[in-house]
Order: sequence, then structure tokens, then C-alpha cells
Amino acid sequence: MKTFYSEKHKLRDAKTELYGGQLVQPFERPSRAEYIHDRVAEVGLGPIVTPDDFGMGPILKVHNADFVKFLQEAWALWEKEGFKGEALPTCWPSRRMSNKKPTFIEGQLGFYALASETSYTDGTWEAAYASAQVALSATQEVLSGEHAFALCRPPGHHAAYDMYGGYCFLNNAAVSAQFMRDNGKKRVAIVDVDFHHGNGTQDIFYAREDVFFASLHGDPMDAFPHFLGHADEIGTGRGLGFNHNYPMPPGTSFETWRAALANALDKVAAFNADAIIISLGVDTFESDPISFFKLKSPDFITYGADIAALNLPTLFVMEGGYDISEIGLNTVNVLTGFEGK
Repeated sequence: MKTFYSEKHKLRDAKTELYGGQLVQPFERPSRAEYIHDRVAEVGLGPIVTPDDFGMGPILKVHNADFVKFLQEAWALWEKEGFKGEALPTCWPSRRMSNKKPTFIEGQLGFYALASETSYTDGTWEAAYASAQVALSATQEVLSGEHAFALCRPPGHHAAYDMYGGYCFLNNAAVSAQFMRDNGKKRVAIVDVDFHHGNGTQDIFYAREDVFFASLHGDPMDAFPHFLGHADEIGTGRGLGFNHNYPMPPGTSFETWRAALANALDKVAAFNADAIIISLGVDTFESDPISFFKLKSPDFITYGADIAALNLPTLFVMEGGYDISEIGLNTVNVLTGFEGK
């Protein structure tokens, strides 16, 4: 299995995250991708290759053009005002307020942000764009008949049609799914195994019947992103019945989690998917610092094999996972389990 990876992820190197009322070192940082990269090389999973550049077209198929323009310009606008810190949103168009986009950068940050923890920094756009190209290059590999791993950073599954947050700016899995649709795959499934709900991916495909979405995650009553991810969210319009959420409580065991995965994979099979994308977050690990599930390292091997049993063209797109010491091990365990190694 090829791993697609870009050194440009390092351009996204934020120094601050709002967490617990303090500005702390971000949980999402460059060493995450480096640990995974090194583990892929250590076990000999397969070649590690740099991505091609597919341009802006595939990105604009799933994201609002004004939002993408904002991502490209945000840091320059922030610097123009003379602000010294990293850019964090401070206000939002909340309930009963106007939803007009402001011209001032402080207002634009709030207009496009879905959460306040993620600071916008110099290099963020370049890294996010490269991450999308990693996903697209891996997608092209799957379209050619191989399985592939997109070692994306920054991650993407919280990025909605026109919102960023949760460390995500462009939705790599969604960009890949649409690229598959545009290149011959009639029915594409996305299964999000990250601890946090893939609210951005749900937002993008919620009214569509050609892209199935399932997410296994911490109950949004207790876990970020809080405002999507309930079991009664099953799609709308033509998408009714093609969105499935599996919210689970604190302390969820692997046995319970695996049963939810089995149900989701059964639904993928019933959907008659032509290909599957796994939004691969390994923050379900028992010692992850911002999660509350109890999976152990061998469990990742097991569920990799469960995914392989579908016998579908498979793309793995890296999402979250914040136990830095084990993130490489757990990520590659999924991939080796999938390959039966």
C-alpha cells in the first residue's frame, strides 16, 4: 500500500490552542504526521510518495468559493491589522443575530469558524491545500485499482461546506469522495472512525444519496463538536437514510465500538458502494488526551481486518489522534490489519 505524504504539512505549526480556558500547545501539531510517517517506513508498509497537484477544481466541488478565498487571505488580513498573536475567532453570528459577512478580519474569522480552539496561522493555507492534494493523489491511486493511505495533515473531517474548526480547514475525505464520483464511482461510502463526529463531512453530503456517510464517535452531549452527531440525524431530502451516526458514551469498550462498526459496514454493503473512504482517526485509543474511548493498540489491527472483509477499493484518509507516543503504532496497526500482515 502506498502512503501519500507532503512535507508541506509542517507549514501549519500553530503555537496556541484555546483549551480549558488557557492558551496551550496545540494537540494537533507537526510531530503527529512525523510519527506516522516514521512508523510506515519502519514496518515497510509500502512506498511513501509525494502528491501531485490537482489544482483548486476538486476543492471547489465541495467547498464554498468565498470560504476558500477567506482561507487563502485570512493570515494576510490579520497581519495587515497589526495583530501580534495567532488568529482566533472571538465572536459568531449566533442565534437571533445577523448572518451578514463582515469586512473586518475579526468578524470574518467568526463568520467562517465553527469553534474557537483552532488558531489560524501563517502557513495554514499552504498546508491545508497540500493536505487536500495528498488526499487527491491517494484517491487517484484507488481509482487505478490499488488501496492507498493519505497521510493528511492538517486533518479535514470537521471542515464543512463553508466553515473551519476542530483543526480542519479543507475536508480531505469529502474532496476525495467527490473526486471518486467525478471519475467513475457511482456510489461512494465514507466511514468515519475518528473519536469525534465528522460534522463537516455530514454537512457536505447530508442531502445526497450517492455518498453514504457513517460516523462512530463520542456522544455529542459530552464530546466536541457537540452540535451534530446524534443518532436521529439520518439525512434529508434525497439523502434521507444515507447518513448514520453512532454516538457512544464515555468509557466505551472495543467490543461495543466494534459492534457499531459492524453495523456501519453492513450498511455500506447494503448501499452497494463502489469504493469506501475511511476517515482514520486513532483518538479512540485509551490514553488519548482529548477523548474517552478505551481501544487498545491490538484493537486497531482487528478493526483494520474488519474493514478489509468488505473487499472494496479502500482509501484511508488521516484525521485525528493525539497520543503522540502511540499515534504511529495505532495508525499503522489499522493498515497492517487491513492488509493481513
